[in-house]
Amino acid sequence: MSSVLLVEDHASFSESFAMMLEGVGDLEVVGQAVSVGEARRMSSLKPDVAVVDLGLPDGSGADVIRDLGELSPETKVLVLTASVEREEVAQAIEAGAEGFLHKSSGMTEVIDAIRRLVAGEVLLPPEETIALLRLAARRREEWHRQRMAVMKLTPREIQVLEALAEGLDSEEVARKLGISVETERTHIVNLLGKLGAHSRLEAVVIAVRHSVVEITRAPKSYL
Repeated sequence: MSSVLLVEDHASFSESFAMMLEGVGDLEVVGQAVSVGEARRMSSLKPDVAVVDLGLPDGSGADVIRDLGELSPETKVLVLTASVEREEVAQAIEAGAEGFLHKSSGMTEVIDAIRRLVAGEVLLPPEETIALLRLAARRREEWHRQRMAVMKLTPREIQVLEALAEGLDSEEVARKLGISVETERTHIVNLLGKLGAHSRLEAVVIAVRHSVVEITRAPKSYL
């Protein structure tokens, strides 16, 4: 009998899935977690396989996978998610997931995947795994580059970003900061260059991602 931990924040899906698994003679659901924190606590169950969704209320499924790798290294992880974002899948693979299936997959396919993981198979082809790991590495490098860039912003440039995050246009930013529109545009050019951004909106997104500013209201369309 192989033990299975379900990590899924949609209770109806998790319960239905658990009932179907319980009807399989060689699989036993030993726990159902709805969050990263709960999955961390349930890692003590040492399940043979963890079926993990990527979108969780207090973090990412990749966080669960990393926790299991530390607390229950023998546990195999099958990602079962509605996400089709390769970046999220890449993060999960980098964290240690051995398989990936979309939630649209049939129950027979999911059960077969769990059994194959228990048997020691890796479900992702080597070439796809390598491609996803490379993608994760590129995204990590990009995040680090952006982090270094935002640390070099001047106080005035941060003020400009804060004004942009409020949804202000060029004239409104200039008026708020007591500068000319030409000076505001010079700051924008410098900001875009430092952050490697192609638009005001992208600059704000990068600043928000690295906690430099916060979105205080729905922004206007940046040009």
